[in-house]
Amino acid sequence: MITVKELMCERVYTLRPTDTVHDARCLMVEKHVRHVPIVDVAGKFVGLITKHDILALSVSDLADIDISERAEIESSIPLAEVMITDVVVAEEDTNLLEAARFLLEQKHGCLPIFNQGELTGMLTDTDFVRLAVYLMEKMASDEAAAEKEQAMSH
Repeated sequence: MITVKELMCERVYTLRPTDTVHDARCLMVEKHVRHVPIVDVAGKFVGLITKHDILALSVSDLADIDISERAEIESSIPLAEVMITDVVVAEEDTNLLEAARFLLEQKHGCLPIFNQGELTGMLTDTDFVRLAVYLMEKMASDEAAAEKEQAMSH
């Protein structure tokens, strides 16, 4: 059985509920992530903010405000007010197929992964796309090898 621990990303960037929408936007841009777990001062998972959430909250680029004004507005909104708190999570030993079904059913595009109550990683839809590419490349390679072997036996 393949578990989520084998596919998850162990590097997790977190923010606190008192951090702001602007902090989340900056972290996402800087670290190239689309999902940020929110943890309290004790490091306990309390919520999630996603790039989709940030986009939904942001002042449209069509509005006549500049980047500094947008940053000022976003800096006044604490994540505690906008974070998602009803988040499906999984343990490291969760079967990968079960995790894939969770991702399909919920709409956040990620699954925070825990080990004995501690956040240890994130599993995202991108991880599954990466796995699909790997498996398709392996299948193509195996097919090419089989064709070559078959051609040599004739």
